Order: sequence, then C-alpha cells, then structure tokens
Amino acid sequence: SWHSRFAAGVAPARAWLAGREVRGARIVWREDGRAWHPGQAWIWDAGGLGVFDPGINALSIATHILPRPVLLFDALLEFPENREAPIAAGLRLRDTAGAPISMDLDWRQTGLQSWDIEVDTDAGMLRLSEGGAVLTVPSGIERAEDREYAGLYAHFAAL
Repeated sequence: SWHSRFAAGVAPARAWLAGREVRGARIVWREDGRAWHPGQAWIWDAGGLGVFDPGINALSIATHILPRPVLLFDALLEFPENREAPIAAGLRLRDTAGAPISMDLDWRQTGLQSWDIEVDTDAGMLRLSEGGAVLTVPSGIERAEDREYAGLYAHFAAL
C-alpha cells in the first residue's frame, strides 16, 4: 500500500463514493519540488520519476477511492533542459465507464502547495484537499488528525 491512502479523508471518501455515479474527476497535484527534494539530483535521472514522485501519491488515492478502474489514454510531459525526468505532466484518463479524469502535476509551484482531488457525482461534488487530509462533500467538511504514516505502519504490522 502507499502512505497517502492512509490520509484522514481517504477512507471516508471511498465510502462516500461507493455506489454513486462518477461523472468526472480532476486531480491537481502541484508542489515545489525544490522544497521536497532539495539537492537530490537522482530524482531527475532516468528512473528517478521527477514529478511522478509526488504524482504517485495522487494516483494511489484516486485509484483507491474511485469505484472503477482508471485508464490512461493521453499524456503531455514537460522536461527541464538536460534532465531525464519530467517537471510537469498533464494526463487524461477515464474510468472504465468512460468518466473523464484530468490530472495536472507540476513541480514548479511555490508558496501554498496544491494536493487536491475533485470528483463530480450524481450526488454532488466530493473534494479531497491537503493531500487527502480534508474531505468536503455536500453535507459538510471532515478533518481529522493526521495518521498517514501511523496508519501505514499499523497496516504493515498486521500483515
């Protein structure tokens, strides 16, 4: 499993989406790569993942909460000069029922970081923000204590 799946809002988001019709989704995962990986040149090497290093957090949450499998059908990657891994990516996906999902990854954001997933459904919009820590649904907002890594380690201990 992945640590992001244990963020406070992820399990309630998955439960809320179960049985609902997903009409589309937007994933925006923008952060300052220099702040999160200072001096780590390996991240830009082939196999270092670049912007997909944080992007896997978004994908791990999205594939866990969405009720149907997700398929990638188009991507535009932006590479910095003299680097082998992307600094930004725009992805177009669909779930197996055809609901469109956009994914915007960018490692050039400064200031406030954006780690958000919005899902449009027949019952309104679900929004996970702050990397899955805050869940907003039509009935209100849920915020709980951060137990991301504690939850992951407890999961590993139970295996």
